[in-house]
Amino acid sequence: MTTSLPRQLARTRRFTLGAPGAFTLSPDGATVFFLRSRAGDDPVSCLWSLDLATGRERLLADPLTLLAGVEEELSPEERTRRLRAGELSSGIVGYAADSACELLAFTLSGRLWTVRPADGAVRCVPAAEPVLDPRPDPTGRRIAYVSAGALRVVTADGGVDAVLAAPDGPEVTFGLAEHVAAESMGRHRGYWWAPDGRRLLVARVDTAPVLRWHLADPSDPARPPVSFPYPAAGTPNAEVGLWIVAPGVPPVRVDWDAASFEYLTSAGWDAAGPYAAVQSRDQRRLVVLGVDPATGATRVLAEQRDDAWVELVPGLPARDAAGRLLTSADLDDTRRLLVDGEPVTPTGLQLHAVVAVDGETVLFTASDEPTQTHLWAYDPAGGPRRVSDEPGVHTGTRRGGTTILQSRTLTRPGTKVRAGSLEITSCTERPVLDPRMELLTLGPRELRAALFLPSWHTPAHGPLPVLMDPYGGPALRKVTSEQAWWTYASQWFAEEGFAVLAVDGRGTPGRGPAWERAVHLDLAGPVLADQVDGLREAAARHPVLDLTRVGIRGWSFGGYLAALAVLRRPDVFHAAVAGAPVTDQRLYDTHWRERHLGHPDEHPEAYERCSPIREAASLTRPLLLIHGLADDNVVPAHTLRFSQALLEAGRPHEVLPLSRTTHLPSQEAVAENLLLHQLAFLRRALDLSPRTG
Repeated sequence: MTTSLPRQLARTRRFTLGAPGAFTLSPDGATVFFLRSRAGDDPVSCLWSLDLATGRERLLADPLTLLAGVEEELSPEERTRRLRAGELSSGIVGYAADSACELLAFTLSGRLWTVRPADGAVRCVPAAEPVLDPRPDPTGRRIAYVSAGALRVVTADGGVDAVLAAPDGPEVTFGLAEHVAAESMGRHRGYWWAPDGRRLLVARVDTAPVLRWHLADPSDPARPPVSFPYPAAGTPNAEVGLWIVAPGVPPVRVDWDAASFEYLTSAGWDAAGPYAAVQSRDQRRLVVLGVDPATGATRVLAEQRDDAWVELVPGLPARDAAGRLLTSADLDDTRRLLVDGEPVTPTGLQLHAVVAVDGETVLFTASDEPTQTHLWAYDPAGGPRRVSDEPGVHTGTRRGGTTILQSRTLTRPGTKVRAGSLEITSCTERPVLDPRMELLTLGPRELRAALFLPSWHTPAHGPLPVLMDPYGGPALRKVTSEQAWWTYASQWFAEEGFAVLAVDGRGTPGRGPAWERAVHLDLAGPVLADQVDGLREAAARHPVLDLTRVGIRGWSFGGYLAALAVLRRPDVFHAAVAGAPVTDQRLYDTHWRERHLGHPDEHPEAYERCSPIREAASLTRPLLLIHGLADDNVVPAHTLRFSQALLEAGRPHEVLPLSRTTHLPSQEAVAENLLLHQLAFLRRALDLSPRTG
């Protein structure tokens, strides 16, 4: 059992395959459209519909069938093999619908496809390839998309295809999100239709000022390096503007002070007109602007300020059907939902995201306990009310009065999805082991922690070596009331003979503004202190934890934390596995890194203090560094420079480079053996014998 979980995690892509997702409800709330592959190990995602009145599920688009008609030169066996290997397509990864859900658009192998649910007609629409981010206009007459950096519009029948906004420079694109928007702001779109389908609000991005980085493939010296713009902390960002475009009409430039507000964090167009949210470079000011579509003039609708940074809330700003503006504010150490500037959620309920606006009902996620996230609804007549009931992590969406509730709990694996009174079928595999997770509240800061012990352990077995398994950073909580994929990984390590402990300390989301901002200008000190305190408090409560044998593992921020742990606290941590760690804070992107550490020209000491590469000479414990050589998020230079500094300081360590691997390994064999390799390293470093029983 214990040796099969790594393979299962890899084969199922951490139990995401076969899970329904990307839900869209029809205007009357009677039909749900969604994506799902046919099985828990099938990587090819299909488009489905579900009639909530009859419970009838219908397959609308199967990539294997569709590509069979356009990849005729391939045998069915070869086509299936290449699809599963990701060489042709991983299926339908996204789609968009018109307002009535009468026309759905998506891409396959760079081509534009549409499906009409009424009769099931699917067609490949002639368009300039490769097609990116196709979106039908609200009326369903035309489809906008991006190709070769230009925003184009094609009629739904493919008869007319025209360029609406063409690049006017070698590094200009229209209709796509720039790097920091997609990676750090949560804005993945670059254009928005007007409700009448006649005009579009489109982002123009010029990356000419941005540094260009290059990633080569050392395993194939004949392959040229990939070049891409990357705005590292303290360096210029892309120049981003907004334009209003329409066929046959001169474009209108949206006017705002881009020198003072260089980040476009969000935008949209509803019945009240176009709008945008813009943020200053230091992220201490966020302004919501209303846009005059005729002239491009803007007016301030709302503004937020903070001495550290203004946190972006997914789904905001937005407006309800009555035109009331939805924003957020941090009041009384609580992130609260505001309607026309007035708080409508109570103190102590931490807003996470607005997930839907249906008429005057606002659906949002929020926490009053850090280990849980619930789905809430607000309307002017009834105020806020909780939609989800069982303890766990919940989200959803809503339209036409129908609510989709997605729920994960500690009592069952996978995500349960209910649309109205129906449950949408999930095809995910059941994990081969069950987590034995005990949630803890530790110490005076009431740190939330999760402890995993082996299912076979009894007092007669004696104390267990400890494996700290945190993320610990601003992007993610690992200590939640759910069976997430990482809980199975932690339990697998426990079954191999460890007491595994994950601690969410200061800086992690969901506990309020002061908790999040405790890491302002110092991403190292408070975070590491909470790991140490959590470990000691857990050991005081559970003597089974052997503090003379403590390892720590992590990825991304967790990898950074693991490296930091053995550098600064070798008295506590005796070995570390650091995957894709940020070791030089100046090598991470502007929006994310300057949010926490400020501009490096203004706070150089913060960057020095939080970069493990500067402390390489202090390493005295075994350290394994792992990095994907194709990682364009945390570039491999982080690990390579750290390793060089360690070598120059005469500090032994191990480096595992992963060829053609991005930030998270996706190759099945690599993902499986990576866990096994970490286990072998930890056993060796902590002088542990393999478990035999």
